[in-house]
Amino acid sequence: MLDLRFIRENPEEVRRAIEVKGEKADLDRLLGLDEERRSLIKEADELKAKRNRVSEEIGRLKSQGKECSSKIDEMRDVSKAIKDLDDKIKGIEEKIREIQIFIPNVPHVSVPVGGEKENKIVREWGKLPEFDFKVKAHYDIGAELGILDFERGSRLSGAHFVSFNDLGARLERALINFMLDLHVKKHGYVEVSVPFITKRETMFGTGQLPKLEDDMYLIEKDDLFLIPTAEVPVTNLHRGEVLREDDLPLYYVSYTPCFRREAGSYGAETRGLMRIHQFDKVEMVKFVAPEDSYNELESLLGDAEEVLRLLEIPYRVLLLATQELSFSAAKCYDVEVYAPGIDRWLEVSSCSNFEDFQARRMNIRMRRRGGGRLEYVHTLNGSGVALPRTVIAIIENYQTDEGTIVVPEVLREYMGVDIIK
Repeated sequence: MLDLRFIRENPEEVRRAIEVKGEKADLDRLLGLDEERRSLIKEADELKAKRNRVSEEIGRLKSQGKECSSKIDEMRDVSKAIKDLDDKIKGIEEKIREIQIFIPNVPHVSVPVGGEKENKIVREWGKLPEFDFKVKAHYDIGAELGILDFERGSRLSGAHFVSFNDLGARLERALINFMLDLHVKKHGYVEVSVPFITKRETMFGTGQLPKLEDDMYLIEKDDLFLIPTAEVPVTNLHRGEVLREDDLPLYYVSYTPCFRREAGSYGAETRGLMRIHQFDKVEMVKFVAPEDSYNELESLLGDAEEVLRLLEIPYRVLLLATQELSFSAAKCYDVEVYAPGIDRWLEVSSCSNFEDFQARRMNIRMRRRGGGRLEYVHTLNGSGVALPRTVIAIIENYQTDEGTIVVPEVLREYMGVDIIK
């Protein structure tokens, strides 16, 4: 959430952020309400100062045994006026907040303006595979090998759910353990295991609510949500806390299943593992000092990239344009892997810097070594990485003319086999 003072002092910058992100928020109404609010606060403060002065005078008159009933009556009217003003101010502040929570984060100056076509390819890694046989899509290979079962997954839970069987299940588990080990042992993250169900205010803290509520799975009886990503509970771990500068940066990594209702709205993109309602992901989250956050973003991106380099999967990094940014992000890189069976680049990680946008919603602040006023921390997160499309890339890049799948070398100690057949 943007600071109200920042919005007031930088209205054109905020107006441009709303426009280039393709969001809708009535900034003019917010500014008008804010002006009215400040005017009423000034009026209330003047009345409160008057009440204090006259109250002291009444005390003196009483101590001297003098008549003061008229002044007491006057202060009774003043107190009522103050209460009416305070109630009015509170009502206006609620209206301001209703608008404020729909104002997106301001994109960083390095972010290209526009939609998908303006995304910038930052770099590419690896050589696209060449085959001397007709390549197959993951859903065909997976079904033939019995490692992906879409029919039974749908029978259990409906469309866009899948059952991973035998070596398919072992591949999922191998990837999760490999990524957690890499991020903990080499990259210095602390592993956390968090709840998969979360409160409404927790979803609000990271920016999923209120904007994306229709895409979430809501347990209506308890007003709780199935998490769409580990970002939500992990970033909220320090909600309402004051962190010490000496304790920063904090790095966390977590494996969770993720639940999203959005899968059914993408037509042909939903086939196979492309968009499923429940999927596994390893997520990285950082809490850092404001001056360090953009260096930390590059480091976070590098940690995600190393997963794919070790898996030896061709990938590319895109700097997202403004309309492709999430509501809460100031800057984001997408990492996409190449899937030859469906001949597509597939996003497996988004690495974002939210600056203090999420921290304001969650009230996560830091205290400098030398003291002074508390500051909001900066938060970052990135997939390290998401599994469904990584599994697609492994199946399709490592397929053989015999209909088998070669297990990436880095996963063999976790899988216990070299070939899926």
